[in-house]
Amino acid sequence: MNRILFILHYPPPVHGSSIVGGFIKESRLINESFDCHYINLGTSATVEEIGRNPANKSFRYLRLIWQVKKTLLFFKPDLCYLTLSSAGIGFYKDALIVLIVRLFGIKRVYHFHNKGVRINQEKVIDNLLYRLVFENAEVILLSKYLYPDVQKYVPESRVHYCPNGIPDEAGVSRNPQVENHNGKHSLSPLCAAHLLFLSHLIESKGVFVLVKALKIIKEKGCTFHCIMIGGAGDVTEDQMRETIEESGLKGHVDVVGKKYGEEKRTAFEKADIFVHPTFNDCLPLVLIEAMQHSLPIVSTPEGAIPDIVEDGITGFLVPQKDAIAMADKLEVLIKDPDLRKKMGSAGRAKYEAQFTLERFERRMVEILTQVAEKKTSCVRLVRD
Repeated sequence: MNRILFILHYPPPVHGSSIVGGFIKESRLINESFDCHYINLGTSATVEEIGRNPANKSFRYLRLIWQVKKTLLFFKPDLCYLTLSSAGIGFYKDALIVLIVRLFGIKRVYHFHNKGVRINQEKVIDNLLYRLVFENAEVILLSKYLYPDVQKYVPESRVHYCPNGIPDEAGVSRNPQVENHNGKHSLSPLCAAHLLFLSHLIESKGVFVLVKALKIIKEKGCTFHCIMIGGAGDVTEDQMRETIEESGLKGHVDVVGKKYGEEKRTAFEKADIFVHPTFNDCLPLVLIEAMQHSLPIVSTPEGAIPDIVEDGITGFLVPQKDAIAMADKLEVLIKDPDLRKKMGSAGRAKYEAQFTLERFERRMVEILTQVAEKKTSCVRLVRD
């Protein structure tokens, strides 16, 4: 049985990469297929701490390095799996971990949940580090849409594609567009449509674009109510509420903070339309959740989102930062409950076919087995 050292993010804090890391760590199939050892790559205890509290994170990072060295010495893995940051301080920290793994001559596979290599590859130091990090390594990407980000350093023969998957929280037979207690909102264009935004309050998620779009559709006389769920990122809840009030949307848009578990599921079930106007993402798990709950989606063609949202079929894709285009598509869905139901059903079918947790786990086992058994030119400097 192949021994695999997983150096990855898992909760806390809760974000896309850590959620997937938690799925891997708890996967019965993966743990029965390999002899696994897990180390948490994260140095932030909360989302709010990301980019802050350098003293606490420095201590955790030194402890992480010690854990990695000790595990490489005594566990002696056949393969090291890392969820590598693509750029910035996160990449520099991860690159040191990679160089330590390279000293031990262990095969490496990187699973990217972000992008940014192509943006930084012309910088001298970054280019050098990218060459060292990617040499002889395999890469797992969420979609072929994301390959151009690493194309300079990794031939496609060393790239594996594995879209994320999530457990079915909605249930196979449930269609919230019809069956939940709020389903009446889907029956008539005269009823207020319920819109849902669920992500951290980060400008690059398009929160201010969304407010502008909602202001446009309000001025057109559309009847709607929007719930914004998520903790503060680079935008605080108070800043968001102030922007909403200044836009004349008080009473039409509510900012309600973080929601988990049953409260989160209830929010999906009450919604008629899911909106995600991001301009910096890869393959957001929250869109898979929306699709799972049979919601039509209005988003942007950012990253691998076109793999989830088929324009005109499971929702609409609009240009990034284009509040007018977003308002136009929201207006179409608000006024057409039958279209909402049709797109939501198509999204649910797509989830069941492509984005279940079971499908993700099987694909991960397939990739890791292939990489672990693949011959490599890597020379082991420290081992047996």
